Amino acid sequence: MTSQAALAQDRAEVERQFQTWLQEVVWPKARSKGVSRDTMQQAFSGVTLNWKLPDLVPPGRKAKTPKNQKQAEFGSPGRYFNSGSVQGATSVGRKMAKQHSAILASVERETGVPGRIILAIWGRESGYGQVPIRHDAFRVLSTKAFMSTRAEYFTNELIAALQIAEAGYLLAQDMKSSWAGALGQPQFMPSNYLTYARDGDGDGRADIWGSPADTIASIGHYLDQHGWLSSRDWGFEVSVPANVSCALEGPDQGRPIHEWEKMGIRRISGRPFPDHERDGLGYLMMPAGRHGPAFLVTPNFYVLKEYNKSDLYALFVGHVGDRIQFGVDDFVGQWGPVGGLYRSDIAAMQRTLEKMGHDVGGADGLPGFKTRRSIGRWQMTSGFAPTCFPEPAMKAQLTP
Repeated sequence: MTSQAALAQDRAEVERQFQTWLQEVVWPKARSKGVSRDTMQQAFSGVTLNWKLPDLVPPGRKAKTPKNQKQAEFGSPGRYFNSGSVQGATSVGRKMAKQHSAILASVERETGVPGRIILAIWGRESGYGQVPIRHDAFRVLSTKAFMSTRAEYFTNELIAALQIAEAGYLLAQDMKSSWAGALGQPQFMPSNYLTYARDGDGDGRADIWGSPADTIASIGHYLDQHGWLSSRDWGFEVSVPANVSCALEGPDQGRPIHEWEKMGIRRISGRPFPDHERDGLGYLMMPAGRHGPAFLVTPNFYVLKEYNKSDLYALFVGHVGDRIQFGVDDFVGQWGPVGGLYRSDIAAMQRTLEKMGHDVGGADGLPGFKTRRSIGRWQMTSGFAPTCFPEPAMKAQLTP
């Protein structure tokens, strides 16, 4: 038998197991949540596994060790802020601000979340609804639930999607998602739809696929429920003197902004911090360590991270929102020539730092704030000038 024929036979057997799993595992769980047999049949009529999705682990196989991977969010941070993405999100966002001014103002009054922030998230997630969302949500979610590295998580999301269909918000075959199973223009996972989606246009249903008003209301409600403070901004670009350690970064090392001022930190614009912000907590955030712009962020920055865990995502949203409303320019601080490391390289460094007693937040190959400041602390104790970002030259000292 040829390798191609063997592969086809193997996949055919997995497809049979998948159909059995739908009936023996998914259906009882769905029924317990009030899903009808009709909804179940409509959702999975003609559905087969999507073998093109990433991180799949077919039954009987072991998960592959992640190989060399690069991601824009954690490679060279500056690439996340390429001029095309930032300017496009800004220019279209200004048009949307005028077009949807009434609902934006209404949601801001109700939730305290500024319209510019809602717009920036909408733009980042789906290009203000202009990016096609073509995947069959049930095919994506069931594939990932059946054979991904996060099967339990996706099984719960699959049941939530069936509950959405059962409630009649839209037909099962019309439920479109991203390749990761996120729904509609705000890219809510199904469980988040059930909890946070809102009807913004008053037609009695939350249509985050086709209604801008519902999308805006849903994003605002999500941020409100995650603790957005209407009295605070999201953050400020700052200059950090050389005598202030980049290892002071992180949401667990906050201090009142006026204390950061005493240490010599200033707004890069030259303007003073607003009086109403000076007694509030601020947190140092240096996404590229000493190789890029620096920021003092507020608790609202970490509310944005509840939407997407990436520091750069939250920074993009805050920055584009400010550009939409206030016309601010690019960051003053320049992104240095960092990046180019594979996730496997960074993970090896993280494991070495863990053995030294550092809390890097997990050896996942992603240089989050715990990894960045751990590198800075290691650099200081090793006699190096702290830069707080993984660099190729460190591989010799921080990899076995």
